[in-house]
Amino acid sequence: MGQPSARYDDRGNEQIYIDSQNPIIFFLKKNFSTPKGRYTNLIYRIHFPKVPFSLIPFNLTAGKNVGLMVVITLDSQQRPVLVTTVHTCGCYLVIVPTSFLPRDALPVKWREKPIRAYGETLPCLLDYSKIKDPKLLVHLRPGVHRVMDLEIIGKQELQDSRRFNVIYADLKPARELKKIPIDSNHTSFYHQKGLLKGYVKGSVKPLESIFLSLLSLDFFVGTDKVYADHLESGNPFYTSLKPWNRNASDIRNFAAFLEFWGWQL
Repeated sequence: MGQPSARYDDRGNEQIYIDSQNPIIFFLKKNFSTPKGRYTNLIYRIHFPKVPFSLIPFNLTAGKNVGLMVVITLDSQQRPVLVTTVHTCGCYLVIVPTSFLPRDALPVKWREKPIRAYGETLPCLLDYSKIKDPKLLVHLRPGVHRVMDLEIIGKQELQDSRRFNVIYADLKPARELKKIPIDSNHTSFYHQKGLLKGYVKGSVKPLESIFLSLLSLDFFVGTDKVYADHLESGNPFYTSLKPWNRNASDIRNFAAFLEFWGWQL
């Protein structure tokens, strides 16, 4: 992971890239409500230089400036009830409940067994009840950056040098992605107008466009995008490839998004 950065090439054209020497986490806080209560989302966003091109294994998501979001949903008592992970293109969505979530909020088809998603196996429940000073640990698959495990551990465990080499990253507000320094000026991480408005600059995924654009009726399927309202982004942050689910699965309207995926908060 790194810091979204900007520079000019030899021809004077703007280039957006991820500086992996300077890891950074972007943060956004959003409130939402449902008929059952009020909730708060803590949204963490990180970016990587690329998913490398590979035929074996086949990396469908190959491309540059790729990203991942981790959303922690807090209830009215500020307890984490859901952990949602999704790439910033809307792909590879996983929603995992915690031990604080009431049973009647689970999807009807939810089963107490490991979640198998996109070749990974994740826990069906994150248990906060047995750990003192619990912290969420997100394990990522090298290269493709898919979430390969979620784990609740005690804060003290993070100091175990036999297991962890801790590298600290700055936490900055997500709005700073729209003001990346370039020479003596600023530029946005996202396109500001035209057909690509709201998409991450330099993030077109050619393989996803070839193989999934017809299925999704979206030529820019797989392209990473801003997490913002419709007027600012210009396109939905959908999490289902089916075109008729484009608005219902939009993660920006979190209450409707949860309802679409069967959660009953």
